[in-house]
Amino acid sequence: QVQLVESGGGLVQAGGSLRLSCAASGSIFRINTMAWYRQAPGKQRDLVASITRGSSTNYTDSVKGRFTISRDNAKNTMYLQMNSLKPEDTAVYSCNAGITYQSRGYYFTRDYWGQGTQVTVSS
Repeated sequence: QVQLVESGGGLVQAGGSLRLSCAASGSIFRINTMAWYRQAPGKQRDLVASITRGSSTNYTDSVKGRFTISRDNAKNTMYLQMNSLKPEDTAVYSCNAGITYQSRGYYFTRDYWGQGTQVTVSS
């Protein structure tokens, strides 16, 4: 069983900062690309940032220069440092990871999602 658990969400004033964490646990062989998504009320879920196993990163334009994605492969954990937060950043943030695991002598790779953490930015 593989599980992703997010933490670090909360309520913050505009201009403030939050740091999200996403910890993977279970029978993991390797974690490939990891990513943060967000979904605001009434809107579709959008990609915020992604990071490869080698730490190459990609950001959506609206968060460039304000958010930083990182990971610690030894801890199977990904982070999202969010600075200069704006009310429009309010959303449920979810982590996603492509994870390779071993079962009965074979290796499988599939996408996993966390349960999401609420980020609310007040004006």
